[in-house]
Amino acid sequence: MVLKAFFPTCCVSVDSGLLVGRWVPEHSSAVVLAVLHFPFIPIQVKQLLAQVRQASQVGVAVLGTWCHCRQEPEDSLGRFLEGLGAVFPHEPWLQLRRERGGTFWSCAVTHRQAPAAPRAPGEDQVMLIFYDQRQVLLSQLHPPTVLPDRQAGATPASTGGLAAVFDTVARSEVLFHSDRFDEGPVRLSHWQSEGVEASILAELARRASGPVCLLLASLLSLVSAVGACRVFRLWPLSFLGSKLSTCEQLRHRLEHLTLIFSTRKAENSAQLMRKANTVASVLLDVALGLALLSWLHGRSRIGHLADALIPVADHVAEELQHLLQWLMGAPAGLKMNRALDQVLGRFFLYHIHLWISYIHLMSPFVEHILWHVGLSACLGLTVALSLLSDIIALLTFHIYCFYVYGAVLLKIPHGLSSLWRLSGGRNARQRVDSCSYDLDQLFIGTLLFTILLFLLPTTALYYLVFTLLRLLVVAVQGLIHLLVDLINSLPLYSLGLRLCRPYRLAAGVKFRVLQHEAGRPLRLLMQINPLSYSRVMHTYRLPSCGCHPKDSWGALCRKLFFGELIYPWRQRGDKQD
Repeated sequence: MVLKAFFPTCCVSVDSGLLVGRWVPEHSSAVVLAVLHFPFIPIQVKQLLAQVRQASQVGVAVLGTWCHCRQEPEDSLGRFLEGLGAVFPHEPWLQLRRERGGTFWSCAVTHRQAPAAPRAPGEDQVMLIFYDQRQVLLSQLHPPTVLPDRQAGATPASTGGLAAVFDTVARSEVLFHSDRFDEGPVRLSHWQSEGVEASILAELARRASGPVCLLLASLLSLVSAVGACRVFRLWPLSFLGSKLSTCEQLRHRLEHLTLIFSTRKAENSAQLMRKANTVASVLLDVALGLALLSWLHGRSRIGHLADALIPVADHVAEELQHLLQWLMGAPAGLKMNRALDQVLGRFFLYHIHLWISYIHLMSPFVEHILWHVGLSACLGLTVALSLLSDIIALLTFHIYCFYVYGAVLLKIPHGLSSLWRLSGGRNARQRVDSCSYDLDQLFIGTLLFTILLFLLPTTALYYLVFTLLRLLVVAVQGLIHLLVDLINSLPLYSLGLRLCRPYRLAAGVKFRVLQHEAGRPLRLLMQINPLSYSRVMHTYRLPSCGCHPKDSWGALCRKLFFGELIYPWRQRGDKQD
C-alpha cells in the first residue's frame, strides 16, 4: 500500500513535535495541518483538537511524530516520540524524520493493531508531498461543502484525493488562528506561525462597515421605492424610461450599489467574488468618470465643444440637403419617377429645414446642456456614455424619421406580390382558389400592378439611402453600448487576482519531483495551476444590462430587404417602436 503524506512547506524547518492533521482512509492520505511542539499537557491538546473538530467539522487528530534532528540526541528523542503513540493512539501512526544535514528524509508507518492479513516486508510505502498551506487555503479549488465528515453516509464532495486535501485545509482555518506568540498552553507551527495577519485600520474599517452599509442600504431601498411609484409608470415617463439608455444604466447601477451595500453575508466564494468584482467595476467606472469630468472642465473645453456643435449640425444638414438634391435629379444615371421624386425630395427638404430651425433655437442652451452632461460623469463613465448615446439619438432624430418614411414607402410596392398571387389564382394566404374576374377587375389589377412596378425603383432608392444613414447611427450607438457593457461586466478584481496572485484562481495542480532515490521516500512538490485569462473572463464575467441585438445577421438582412424597422441596439424584451 502506498500512503500519501501531504506536508506543509512552512513546517520543514520547525522543531520536533507531533503531527496534527486529518487521515483520509478512502485515498490512504494523511493531510498534515500543523506541528505541535513541546512542552504540552496531553489533556489540553485533546481539548484543543475537540474544539477544532466541533468548529470545522473536520476529523482532526494527532497522526504521528515529527523529528527534526538538529541538536537533539537521536536515540533519546526517538524513544520519547515513540512513547507518545500510547498517549495519542491513531491507526496508522506516521513517523517523519528530517536528518541533521537537511537533505535526507525518512518516513515510516506503524500499525499498532494486528492486520487481518500478514503484510509483506516493505509493503507500506510513503510518498511525501509538500504543499504551500497558504496558497491551498486561499485557493478557489474547493469542493462543495457536503462532505463525509459532516453527515454520516453522505456522498463525498469529490472522488479525487486532491479535493479532500483542499477541503481539509480550507475547513481547518480555525486551527490557524493561534500562533507561537499566543500565551496558551499549546504551541503550534503552521503558515501563520509568525503571527496572525491583521491590521488596526482593517479591523476598524470592518467594524465601521456594518452601520455604514445598513444606512446606505436603507437609502438605496428608499430610492428604489420612489422609482417604483405609480407616477413613474404613467405613459410619458414609462415611455421615456424604456427608450433612454441613461435610465437603463442608472437602474443597473442601482442594482450594483444594492448588492455592494447589502448587509447579507456571502454564502459561498462565488457570491463573494461577484461582490468584489462589482465593487471594482463601480470604482473603475467612477474613476474614469471623474477623469472625464476633470478633462471637460479644464481649459474651458465645454465652451469649445458648444461652439463647435452648431456648425457641425449645420454641416450635416447641408450635406443631407445636397444628398436629397442629388436624389431629385438622376442619381447614378438611374431613371426615376419624376413626379414622385420631386414630391419625396421636397418633403424631406422641409423636414431638414424644420430640423435646422430647431437646432438654432436650442443653440443658446447648448453650453448649459453640455455642462450638465459633463457633470453626470461623476456618477460614472457609463452614465456619461449612455447620456451621449441618447443625445446622438436625439440629434439624429430626423435621420430616423427619414428611415421610417422610406420603410413605409417601400412597403407600398410590396402589393406587387399580392397582385401577382391574385392574378395567378393564389390569395394572400397562399391557398389556391378558383376565382373568375370580369374585364374591369382585370384592368384595374393590371393598372395597379404597372403603377407599383414603376414606382418601385424610386421608393427603393430612397429607402436604401436612408437605411444606410440609419445603420451608421446604429453602429455608433452600438459601439458606445458595447463599451458600456464592457465596463459593467469586466471582472476587474478577478483579473487582478490572476495577475498578482494567480494561485487564488486555481484550475488544477501539478507535481515536481524533488527527490527520487532508492531506499528513500519519493518527495514531490505540489504547485497550483492558475486559470487562463480567457477562462477567468468567462467564469467571473458580471451580468450586464444587455446591449446585444436580439436578431441574428440573417434575420437583420431579411428585415432590411423587406423594409421592416430595425430598432436601436439596446433593447428590452417588451420594447416596441
